[in-house]
Amino acid sequence: MSTHAIFTIVLYVGVLLLLSYPLGGFIDAVMSGRAIASKKPFRSIEDVIYKVCGIDPTIEMSWLSYALGLIAFNILGVLFVFGLQLFQGILPLNPQGLANISPDSSFNTAISFATNTNWQAYVGEGTMSYLTQMLGLTTQNFLSAASGIVVVIALIRGFSRNSIKTIGNLWVDLTRITLYVLIPIAVIYAIFLVGQGSIQNFDAYKDIKSVEITKFDAPKLDADGQPLKDEKGVVLTEPASTDQQTLPMGPVASQEAIKMLGTNGGGFFNANSAHPYENPTPLSNFIQILSIFLIPAALCFTFGRMVGDKRQGWVVLATMLLIFLTVTFTAVHFESQANPTLTSLGVDGAMGNMEGKETRFGIDDSSIFASITTLASCGAVNAMHDSFMPMGGFVPLWNMMLGEVVFGGVGTGLYGMLVFAILAVFIAGLMIGRTPEYLGKKIESYEMKMVAIAILVTPILVLVGTAIAVMSVDGIAGIANPGAHGFSEILYAFTSAANNNGSAFAGLSANTPFYNSLLAIAMWFGRFGVIVPVLALAGAFAAKKKIAINEGTMPTHGPLFIVLLAGTVILVGALNYVPALALGPIVEQLMLPVIH
Repeated sequence: MSTHAIFTIVLYVGVLLLLSYPLGGFIDAVMSGRAIASKKPFRSIEDVIYKVCGIDPTIEMSWLSYALGLIAFNILGVLFVFGLQLFQGILPLNPQGLANISPDSSFNTAISFATNTNWQAYVGEGTMSYLTQMLGLTTQNFLSAASGIVVVIALIRGFSRNSIKTIGNLWVDLTRITLYVLIPIAVIYAIFLVGQGSIQNFDAYKDIKSVEITKFDAPKLDADGQPLKDEKGVVLTEPASTDQQTLPMGPVASQEAIKMLGTNGGGFFNANSAHPYENPTPLSNFIQILSIFLIPAALCFTFGRMVGDKRQGWVVLATMLLIFLTVTFTAVHFESQANPTLTSLGVDGAMGNMEGKETRFGIDDSSIFASITTLASCGAVNAMHDSFMPMGGFVPLWNMMLGEVVFGGVGTGLYGMLVFAILAVFIAGLMIGRTPEYLGKKIESYEMKMVAIAILVTPILVLVGTAIAVMSVDGIAGIANPGAHGFSEILYAFTSAANNNGSAFAGLSANTPFYNSLLAIAMWFGRFGVIVPVLALAGAFAAKKKIAINEGTMPTHGPLFIVLLAGTVILVGALNYVPALALGPIVEQLMLPVIH
């Protein structure tokens, strides 16, 4: 472990806590209405939105109305982005004249951005027009992030309320979190990125003369412009060279800001945060990973404030930090080791595994980025995860298999962790023979059924989806690497989709009707298959009467509960996948040659 890695992680945690604490208090004030009640200009904007949309902000909703409204809202978003892609060829802000996108790819992308997954089976700069990127994808980055946050706010209200059948007003919650939190921070963030070197324009792509001449093999063409092949069907090539390079342009910084802040992860360019226009400098790289955890960490403090016990928020945050530090140091360790296969071929491995990494960032910053982006449901990447060492690639895969509750997505991480907290209290209650309670609310059979659904839905989607893919011709056709690594590519894809992450072992060719359809299904049910039972929990807890704490109440604000909660997340959240992991990265690690 290098000094740079240790220093970066320590600095990261320190700055994260310094910024997230006041932001957590601000989110609490915003969602309660205190932050804007006396601010006339802002209140006026909010009132205009309610008037135009026909919303009565004083009317609250039951959990079922809240859930149905959220699903309907996101379905409309899917339909809009789907249509935008199908007709982008005839729409404005398309200086490159990019064609309409195929129905299966449009369907996958529309679902992906509505569910905060941002899985990208396409090449952004070669597929999406500026209008599609801005009006479709960037807008959904805001709305999907807001959707995740309002769900956890509703769940927290369930804990804090006493014998009330409502959990808030969905439309008020969505408006406030978008208007007062996401948009202001994203605007400041985008300006910072432009200052670092990100681009923000509507120019056509620019052809420039490169500093060096690039030499390559080009296919030989016949009179009709078709590639010539030999008797074995292999394309014939001939030496070629060029001193021209095409530089893509576009409104990059604005999308990059909310992509990271909202734990969305969808890149304007195919190279994502490895591209210098998206992530220009080491400082921008640090701010990007900081912004991924910023709101998830802040929501822990919001949770403590809203339930009237700040210690509860600190316990959840400490559990997240404990797991984060463990897996991040593990990732850095394995990527710092030489690849024995390359070493056996005479390649110097003193620097560690540099394959697939930007030399601007190196092994440490790339490994830290990979761990953070997969612990959160972000999926942005600044290195090729497919090129990681087997156990280095195991870490981001396993991070997602935890359910992305270690910080996780904005809102989704905290409500996922609170589901595990309920389970941990239930298990502890069984061990001591008491009716389990959490934050003054009894946990009974109904609540445990909802917890079971929320925890099991993603493993089912991942394992069943992977099984279907490996047993079908269309599924194995996309594998670039045979054997254990090819299996890992498929397992990673479905884990990423069902957990709404969006990163990939990019060796898998997933832009096919088979994968576009199957992964879209995994993304949708991975999102709302968890949200619905969580909102059901919110409704059930809000309707319950608060129980006074007594001598028999299990404390949930100390070190013992941190260990219990972390153990529950690891044992229950990850053990579902042990057989699948054994067939993928674990066996691949065992197959590596031994360096003598």
